Amino acid sequence: MGTIDIDGNRQEATCKQELIAMRDSLEILGGKWKLMLLRYLSNRLEEKNNFKKIQREIEGLSAKMLAKELKDLELNLLVSRSVVNTKPVTVEYRITPYGLNVLPLSENLVQWGLDHRAQIKR
Repeated sequence: MGTIDIDGNRQEATCKQELIAMRDSLEILGGKWKLMLLRYLSNRLEEKNNFKKIQREIEGLSAKMLAKELKDLELNLLVSRSVVNTKPVTVEYRITPYGLNVLPLSENLVQWGLDHRAQIKR
């Protein structure tokens, strides 16, 4: 079981609290693209990640879906958006320090996916 912080005191979470936390996490990170976007941005911390570049490099991601997912990630403080005053104006996206907290989860998912592919091929 996990632990929660209530008024500065750590205590074991109940099953119900764990399920609520899992639902919240899945609501924020769920879907096909959000974790992939965070993983992509975390691997390109030093690069300028504009909308077209991201769309071009993540195969199968439509412009409409990319816009929606980036907006959701920005609302949840996982991605930052900055407008660069160039001609034409460029919008760049970066994973936030808070967004970097998701990396252990994405690393576990990547490893599980690799292991699962190997298991299925046997």
